[in-house]
Amino acid sequence: MPVYAHGKAWQRVEDNLVDMTPERREAILNEVQMVDDWSAKVIPDATIDDLDPKAIEVARENYANKHEHLREELKGWSDIEFLNRAKVTRSGQITNAAIILLGKPESEVLISPAVSKLRWIVKDSMGVELDYEICSCPMILAVDKVYGHIRNLKYRMINPALQSLFPDEMDTYEPYVIREAMNNAIAHQDYSRGGMVNVVEFEDRLVFTNLGSFIPGTIKHVLESDAPEENYHNKFLAQAMVELKMVDTIGSGIRRMFGYQKRRLFPMPDYEFSDNRVKLTIFGKVLDLKYANQLAKNVELTLVEIEMLNRVQLGKELANEEVAYLRKRGLIEGRKGALVVSKLLAQKTGQMASYTLAKGFDDQYYRDLILKALKQHGKLSRKDINALLMKKLPDALDEKQKVTKVGHLLGQLRGADKIRVGAGKLWELV
Repeated sequence: MPVYAHGKAWQRVEDNLVDMTPERREAILNEVQMVDDWSAKVIPDATIDDLDPKAIEVARENYANKHEHLREELKGWSDIEFLNRAKVTRSGQITNAAIILLGKPESEVLISPAVSKLRWIVKDSMGVELDYEICSCPMILAVDKVYGHIRNLKYRMINPALQSLFPDEMDTYEPYVIREAMNNAIAHQDYSRGGMVNVVEFEDRLVFTNLGSFIPGTIKHVLESDAPEENYHNKFLAQAMVELKMVDTIGSGIRRMFGYQKRRLFPMPDYEFSDNRVKLTIFGKVLDLKYANQLAKNVELTLVEIEMLNRVQLGKELANEEVAYLRKRGLIEGRKGALVVSKLLAQKTGQMASYTLAKGFDDQYYRDLILKALKQHGKLSRKDINALLMKKLPDALDEKQKVTKVGHLLGQLRGADKIRVGAGKLWELV
């Protein structure tokens, strides 16, 4: 357990001492659990008859695709010999990983109280559930079944400037990204908690969730690391999935997902870690076509920087050190909680109008509007003044922040003896 100082747990990030994140704390505690790999445990009463013949057939083909030099030799291997070599079984004995990946649906009871289920849900724009399906093991077949449900429609680019990149049209989602996201969730699921892996399909995005902490700790670590992650929730299961070509070496697959989204000019994969749960959102459209186009052409940024700017665009929270880094690079401005892409970057990317709307005007502009309206109408209620300013205040502020901003502006004018509250709580000129 971490040692607490001043009521907080701390961790060192490069030269900085910062609050320890819940994800990092879980990763440290999980290192103890990883020594005892649940996925590698043998099920005493299980036999090869508990595995699905079709799943074994698909596993053989995947293995041959990964190890092309063994394709002919593989034909002479028995199923047990193949499964041993593919690191799915241990000395011919059936493991928990074998049931998850290749087990018959009725064999799921052998890993109880753990479950091996992949749930697909499709929702409309209002969040109303339209359809769903729950697939049990074998996961090697369940992934294909769920992938077949996802509406990967054609996405058409209408900006002529992008014709060289996208001459006609493309799938809404890169197939590799969908499969990698699903398989990563299966590989890193905390099966001790008895939950399902979920794929929720919305009109413009896919959301993948699994139970368990994010082992690398941060996305920044994954994007910067040149080596695969050494720790896994289920090391035996993850290695078997690598052998069966279900996932890349852990770490490289995530970087490839970011690379695909970057080339498409789509928002980066968005990870959230809370309550010992990993949530990944993959967007299926360009949020700002002009910005994305110019960003790809004119601004050289690392994947780490793009991921941080992606959170700025989505209104997500950034750590203090991330804000400081982006400010130092001249990529953002504004106060924390209302950050916007910087004027310099906006000019480079042709996003000047969006920048002005997000940044807003100086306070004197808004104070002059209030004074002008009072001169025209004599008296105004707070509701009237809110209506006057709300649409003119920065887009970076939410509605509550805008109301607070109006209150500050009124306080400034009142403090300068230019306005006062008269009869009926109406504002008027002094």
